[in-house]
Amino acid sequence: MRGLFALVLSIGIHGGAFAQEPAWPVKPIRWLVPFAPGGPADVVSRILAAGLAERTGQPSVVENLPGAQGNIAHGATSKSAPDGHTVLFVVPSVITNPFYLKASVDPFRDLAPVIHLDTASMVLLAHPSFAPTTTAEVLAFVKANPGKVSCGASGALPSVGCELLRAHAGADLLMVMYKGNAPALSALMGGEINLLFDVVNIAMGHVKGGKVRAIASTAPRRGMGPLGELPVMAETIPGFELVTWHGMMVAPGTPPALVQRLNREFNALLQQPDVKGRMESSGLQITGGSPEDFAAILKRDYDKYGAALRAAGVKPE
Repeated sequence: MRGLFALVLSIGIHGGAFAQEPAWPVKPIRWLVPFAPGGPADVVSRILAAGLAERTGQPSVVENLPGAQGNIAHGATSKSAPDGHTVLFVVPSVITNPFYLKASVDPFRDLAPVIHLDTASMVLLAHPSFAPTTTAEVLAFVKANPGKVSCGASGALPSVGCELLRAHAGADLLMVMYKGNAPALSALMGGEINLLFDVVNIAMGHVKGGKVRAIASTAPRRGMGPLGELPVMAETIPGFELVTWHGMMVAPGTPPALVQRLNREFNALLQQPDVKGRMESSGLQITGGSPEDFAAILKRDYDKYGAALRAAGVKPE
């Protein structure tokens, strides 16, 4: 009898432990992307969303919600049911937006981190007709032509890059807003703007095709990733570094056990040969890790880019 009682007790205890993790997924997963189709966030999202659908047996429906520098998608996620069926693909705009817009979602209160997916360097691009070919020449040209040089901004690090260029040139730089870097890149190729900071994995094909010209990398040092032969901006502007990343977040109040389940699925997905190969071949460096790891990265970059934007004179409106 004692053995039977112990067995029943053990089953009850373990059954209770399993019951703490809600069933997931029980319906299609809504995958929100804060930018227009065709940009770096959208491309990576569709690779991962397809893989997640295969792993879970539930469709992952990618929904592009551009606008307000990503705040529309951020807000939709923060107000969604905390059941793991709405996931948000994030880039650094989730932590830079509060420095631009007072109505921004608070990334530490209104969203919950799941995983840091990858990192990628950025590159300063110019239209082929734009005369300057080096960072020093760009700064001098902006200073000599205040308010006449245009830089594409779509939130997050592209906007930060434009702000830092303006601050270091000591002259007005015309910032042109877009609902994502895909339309901004199209504008650059069409000659509508002069400059754009873009993710290297998206930019490299257009650079090699001669549609845009690469001036410098925003990596910490030369030789990193695709287009590693480029000079880095920090050689001219000490400390200038823009390394972007992708991550996943969910609604606040999502049960910790469910956040951990999502984290395990994404970590496993990043190691699938097909997914890993497609991401790495496009210049992305896979990271992964725990929700706590991603929370630390969010705080680090919030402090880092916040200090840079305040020094550049940016104030939330």
